[in-house]
Amino acid sequence: QVQLVESGGGLVQAGGSLRLSCAASGRAFASYTVGWFRQAPGQERKFVAAISGSADSTYYSDSVKGRFTISRDNAKNTVYLQMNSLQPEDTAVYYCAADPREAIVVVTLGYRYLKVWGQGTLVTVSS
Repeated sequence: QVQLVESGGGLVQAGGSLRLSCAASGRAFASYTVGWFRQAPGQERKFVAAISGSADSTYYSDSVKGRFTISRDNAKNTVYLQMNSLQPEDTAVYYCAADPREAIVVVTLGYRYLKVWGQGTLVTVSS
């Protein structure tokens, strides 16, 4: 079973950047799709980005496309989310999730069907 730990959150001004990390322990991490999701106060958890195990496929929500980049280093068992041009509406707790299914399946199913999650990292963007 893969276990996940997020890091890299913090407070940043609008227009700034942050890089989140999702570090995994466990076997066969390279076979897992990893997704980033975020949840703002009082709102449902929402998809942000996903990357296939081999990193040959990536997916983004429309709200972050062009500003965020997901990547992974399987040698380090880590997935990254580079967030640029941050806006106050990006404020949320960011979670990573891992799943052995294809990335497009993970994106289509949504967060309710994913079972392996990190504890989350808070990103706050001030205006």
